[in-house]
Amino acid sequence: MPTLVVELNGDSVHEIRAPDRFSASGPFPIAFENRGRSTHVHIHFDDDLNRVASVDETNHFVDDEATRHVHVSVSAADLREPIRGKLKIVTGYGSETRYVDVQIDPPADAEADTVAVDETFTKPPERPPETPTRQRIENALDRFVERGGVPAALLALVAVVAGIAVALTIDSAIVSLAVGGVIAVSVIAALLAVW
Repeated sequence: MPTLVVELNGDSVHEIRAPDRFSASGPFPIAFENRGRSTHVHIHFDDDLNRVASVDETNHFVDDEATRHVHVSVSAADLREPIRGKLKIVTGYGSETRYVDVQIDPPADAEADTVAVDETFTKPPERPPETPTRQRIENALDRFVERGGVPAALLALVAVVAGIAVALTIDSAIVSLAVGGVIAVSVIAALLAVW
């Protein structure tokens, strides 16, 4: 997508530098590159261009030494021959004006943009058969052993047995809750290691 680059405040205040001609065959951005102090820019398409090109707003503020992009919409779907016209760019509340000859070309042939799709892509992919439960358990145990889960399971088992022994010995509700929390964390950790 071509971009119309317009330089503002290059060598002097409100100066506008833009190409004499610009052409596009669809929507395009205008890049206002401000080389100096902040400024207001007004843009306007003449009657011929206004039939196919438009912008959301015609007045734009460009900050100090910043770039502001303005999107130009083009409705050229039914365009059969190029449309030519002038884009008027004004800064400094009318103190500087620049005109750019703009040409909007008809869009490329629609058939050139089409893509042939193989019939096999129009059908949903076949799902592989679901793994049997026994195979999933064996795979989970293999992963458990590969990831070093055996020492962790033994440590968790020791922690659970020690926690239950302490809870039964002390016979306190707070200790029982703490042991329940440890058991829950151990079980969750073991399940995460497996899956």
